[in-house]
Amino acid sequence: MNNPAVHISGLHKSYEDTMALCGVDLTIEDGQFYGLLGPNGAGKTTTIHILTGLVIKNQGVTEIYGKDTVKDFRFTRSQLGIAHQELPIDWFFPLEKLLYFHAGYYGITQKNAKPRVEELLVRLGLEDKRSARLRQLSGGMKRRYQLAKALVHDPKIIILDEPTAGVDVELRHELWDYLRELHQNGKTILLTTHYIEEAELLCEKVGIIDKGKIIKEGSPGDLTRDLGKAGINVHYTGWNDELNDALSDFSFILEDNRLHFTVRDPEEVMASIIQILSNHGCHIHSVSTEKSSLEDVFLSLTGKGIN
Repeated sequence: MNNPAVHISGLHKSYEDTMALCGVDLTIEDGQFYGLLGPNGAGKTTTIHILTGLVIKNQGVTEIYGKDTVKDFRFTRSQLGIAHQELPIDWFFPLEKLLYFHAGYYGITQKNAKPRVEELLVRLGLEDKRSARLRQLSGGMKRRYQLAKALVHDPKIIILDEPTAGVDVELRHELWDYLRELHQNGKTILLTTHYIEEAELLCEKVGIIDKGKIIKEGSPGDLTRDLGKAGINVHYTGWNDELNDALSDFSFILEDNRLHFTVRDPEEVMASIIQILSNHGCHIHSVSTEKSSLEDVFLSLTGKGIN
């Protein structure tokens, strides 16, 4: 398909006097791993719910592979698998049966769904829980079930709304490994998360949403380079005044026996700085680099923490 997996333009949504979305523009290419980051109430879940038909938009374009999510809802919803934050399902049915039910919503018979259900039960560590009721599962197992449910009809696009919230570190890393595998196999993934580390490790591109609008987009690396603050710290002896001219291309602060350089990319210029200092008789005792994180960028853009 030549069209992007997801295309959103000028998306607006209000609830009575509350404006939830005020002009969201977002494009996710086929096969891309995209992270949507924002503080609580920024509009992440509303955007997802409009894409999946759970919420009616006021205005704007929402398309899946070039098809309108309202006019061509049968096609667009067949392309999506979503793991919600909450569990909107009957708590008293066995887990395996719930997966067959969900496959049936997409017109897949139990016979045809069986290989896929078995694969997911094994791959997500749910095989021993197939007969357990959902209410009997631990929080981590419920998260695994949510992912299995999203994948049971083998969708092209996977939407994950806080998929690792409240799970332990071991399970979080297991889920990360599986998401990387899905991405490598060509799945398009839209992830919302409150874990900045999760977005930095997994996503090719992130969009930061605040007050109902996307305020910045880019790869995690590009955003931290362009908007963050990076530096090089050099502890030395043997300074001489000729270095003021030799280092004139750099922004630096000199105090006692320490130099602090403010740079865009420490790795790119560190060798040049060291060579200049050495050529002018400085003895370098230690060199360290510092970089802003995606969380620092988020804080500078929104003025608030991710949570």
